Amino acid sequence: MKKILVAEDDEISREIIVKLVEAMGHIAIQCSNGKIALEILIDNPDVRLLICDVMMPELDGMMLIKILRGKKNYEEFPIIIISGVAVLNDINHLLELGPAIFLDKPLDTGKLKRKIAEMLPAE
Repeated sequence: MKKILVAEDDEISREIIVKLVEAMGHIAIQCSNGKIALEILIDNPDVRLLICDVMMPELDGMMLIKILRGKKNYEEFPIIIISGVAVLNDINHLLELGPAIFLDKPLDTGKLKRKIAEMLPAE
């Protein structure tokens, strides 16, 4: 059982992702913006994966990921980036910064489940 942070401002999307994470046997921590996500990650070093929307208030997913990649303990931290409106060049840049996968919206829950399993192999 691993902790996964779900940072998504859309309540319905966040609820769907949280239910999927929990159904996989993991612990879901959730928040609605990047600023809170950053605080949670810093305060909870046992979080193993971030599932992050790009468009969020206060601190968007793009800036959150750039900040994380600049921190020593988060250079190789696995991230699943989700968005329905992201610019492809920006996403490609984020994918080059460290281990990350991009999934577009509307979210395919089967694909998300497979990607979570890939990024968090059983120990």
